[in-house]
Amino acid sequence: MHGALIDVENLFKHYPPDVKAVDGISFEIKSGQIFSMLGPNGAGKTTTVEILEGLRNPTSGTATIFGIDVTRDYSKIRDKVGILPQNFEPFDELKPPEAVEYWAGLYDKKMSRKDIGRLLEKVNLTGRKNSVSKKLSGGEKRKLGIALSLINEPEVLFLDEPTTGLDPKARRDLWALIQDIRKKGTTVFLTTHYLDEAEKLADDVAIMHKGKIIARDSPEKLIRKHAKLTVIVLVGIGPDGLKEIKRRGIEATTEADGDILVPVNDPSEMRTIFQKLSGIELNVKDMYTRRQTLEDVFLDLVGAKMEEGDLKP
Repeated sequence: MHGALIDVENLFKHYPPDVKAVDGISFEIKSGQIFSMLGPNGAGKTTTVEILEGLRNPTSGTATIFGIDVTRDYSKIRDKVGILPQNFEPFDELKPPEAVEYWAGLYDKKMSRKDIGRLLEKVNLTGRKNSVSKKLSGGEKRKLGIALSLINEPEVLFLDEPTTGLDPKARRDLWALIQDIRKKGTTVFLTTHYLDEAEKLADDVAIMHKGKIIARDSPEKLIRKHAKLTVIVLVGIGPDGLKEIKRRGIEATTEADGDILVPVNDPSEMRTIFQKLSGIELNVKDMYTRRQTLEDVFLDLVGAKMEEGDLKP
């Protein structure tokens, strides 16, 4: 295992006649990490996760958790793994405490009222314990799903798009919960189409494309390696302005919304670039600088933005 909690070696999953869903990937996840796997639709993320969850067998290669082969002996680790599926829906007519009690029964685990209360408090659902699940908000339903996935006190937690469709506050509430879960020692495998979420939460990120892992590192190191750390954003200058900028020997690109991006390779270049720009007559509506993000890296490597449907099978 080389010190890894999850170890994937030369994993393949092919479908006839010639679909290579997963094409020879290898990676390790250390205990206590938040690991995020990203990629466009069809990249192979879902297949990889389903193999690790014991739901799908690989064509070849190995995948182990706690040193146990998930395709042969998953029953030995089932009680150590928690899963929140992408399309989780709680039991409509059960109140959160009832849902927890029922789910605990599936693990042959008896929980006292105090235990159930502590678990609901952990996910900030104490105030909704008397509401039937169908009346919970989207964020509250996801919190209940996380509560159910924590009943067996898992050492590994798979979260598949845990904040899909939530408002910004609900998303950030769940971010805090996920970070708290990690602080208590649980290893988290996160899939998300929100690249800012992966950048915020993940210690380690793997970007998949066409069945292969094409980049792997911490978010900060991926940004340093594959993106410019800072860009100057020019709003409203149009195609003619872009031509004039390039004519002056300044590197620039156009975003989908028409804004012009001028990358800054080194902070020491900033003054020189501004001096060159000031000598050009441009009808600039707005100008500002911003640090590039994991989304910029994804766009550079994959050639497309991550869309909400991209993590679906």
